Amino acid sequence: MRVAAIQHDIVWCDREANFEHLAPMIAGAAAAGARLILLSETFSTGFATDRDDLGEPEGGRSSQFLVTQARLHGVWVGGSCPEIAADAPADDQRPHNTLVLAAPDGTQHRYRKIHPFTYGGETKHFRAGDQFVTVDVEGVRVTLFVCYDLRFADEFWQLANDTDVYLVPANWPEARRLPWMSLLQARAIENQAYVIGCNRVGTGNGLPYSGDSRIIDPLGEVLAGAALTESILLADISAERVAEVRDRFRFLQDRR
Repeated sequence: MRVAAIQHDIVWCDREANFEHLAPMIAGAAAAGARLILLSETFSTGFATDRDDLGEPEGGRSSQFLVTQARLHGVWVGGSCPEIAADAPADDQRPHNTLVLAAPDGTQHRYRKIHPFTYGGETKHFRAGDQFVTVDVEGVRVTLFVCYDLRFADEFWQLANDTDVYLVPANWPEARRLPWMSLLQARAIENQAYVIGCNRVGTGNGLPYSGDSRIIDPLGEVLAGAALTESILLADISAERVAEVRDRFRFLQDRR
C-alpha cells in the first residue's frame, strides 16, 4: 500500500484557508497512488493552546473536510483537529486533540490524544483521551497517536503485536527537531513497525517548525523524508514486510 505524509504550512486559526491550501496537495498525493494520506496535527487551525473558541463538534468542519477529500479521491485521509466530544460534561467543554481518520466510504475513526502537551499549555484548553485506536486499512493494521504521545514508548510497546504502522501527526517545533527525528526512528526500531511522522513547516504564532517528516520502515530505515519546505512524502508499505522482519528478528518475543 502506498502512503503519503503531507508536510504543510498552516494559516493560523483560519480553517477555510487551510482547507483551500490542502485540497490540491491531497489530490496530488492521491494521483501519485497513495491510499493512506496523513496531514499534520491541528491541520486546520495550528497548535493554538491559548484560545477557548476553537473547539468544534464531532463531525464538524475539519472532520467533514477529511471525509469530503476521502470520498472524492477514494482514499483514507487523516489529521488532527480540536473536537468537543458528544458526551463532554457540561462543566468541561474543552475539546480533545482528535486524530480523525476518514475512510473512502466516509466512515470516521477517532483517536483522542492521550497526552496533552503540558509544557505548551495544551492541558489548559484540551482534555486528555484514554483509549487506544487501531484501524484495519486495506489489510494493514494502523495505530493512531498524536505528536507528544511519541515520547511515551511504553504505549507504543503495548500495541506493537497488533500494529503494522503507527501514525504520528505533529506540530513539533524546530527547536526540538533532534528528539522528534530520533524518537520516530526509535519507535520504528523497537517495535519493528512502520512509523509515519507528519510535521508542519512554517511559523505558527511566532514559533518556527522545520517539518522533518519521515516514513520509516520496521528496521529503522528512512524511506522518505523532508525538511523546511512543503512536501508530499511517498512510500510503499506492507503488513507482509512487518511480519517478515519480526519473524527473522524475534525481538518482540524477548520483552519481559
